[in-house]
Amino acid sequence: MKRILVIDDHAIVRSGVRRLLAALPQVELEDAESGEAALALVERMPFQLAILDLNLPGLGGPELLRRLLKASPDLPVLVFSMIAEPVYVDRALRAGARGYVSKNAAPEELLKAIHAVMAGQSYVEQELALELHAQSPDETYLRPLTNRDLEIMRLLAQGRSLTQIAQTLGVAYKTVANTCGHIKEKLGLATTADLIRLSIDRGLG
Repeated sequence: MKRILVIDDHAIVRSGVRRLLAALPQVELEDAESGEAALALVERMPFQLAILDLNLPGLGGPELLRRLLKASPDLPVLVFSMIAEPVYVDRALRAGARGYVSKNAAPEELLKAIHAVMAGQSYVEQELALELHAQSPDETYLRPLTNRDLEIMRLLAQGRSLTQIAQTLGVAYKTVANTCGHIKEKLGLATTADLIRLSIDRGLG
């Protein structure tokens, strides 16, 4: 029996993935609607695959991926997300994800990715793979950012305050404020409002 964990805050997405995987033999499905719930499950039982939405309220993104793999180093993680920003794809793979598929992909491609990752292979949605190999300067400007920088931008795009971001990440308010300052310097932005607008425009929230 192979146990798969679906991590997504939208019930309709979890239900859709369940229906898609219902035809697979010898598969047991669990789901979690938050990063915290996912971590609790991974710490309690082994999984042969985690299908992860990066854009969860609160704990999510690269930080959740890092914590999942710390809790279960051999866990194959397939990212399934609306975030199609090439830098997120690249960072997720570098952080240990075995695959990345956007929610715009056809169901058949998601199934193909699931089979590949569970077989020990890597898989990136074809369109995203092409974008990774042919990025324009406009698509690479986020590269100087760290994973923590990207996570803060993701939470800003969700409308989180700096205090809420600090609580989510388990760091001091001053750390988040200083990091925002460094992000603005790296991207040539003048204000936090500019940073929030950019995060929203790039679809990070």
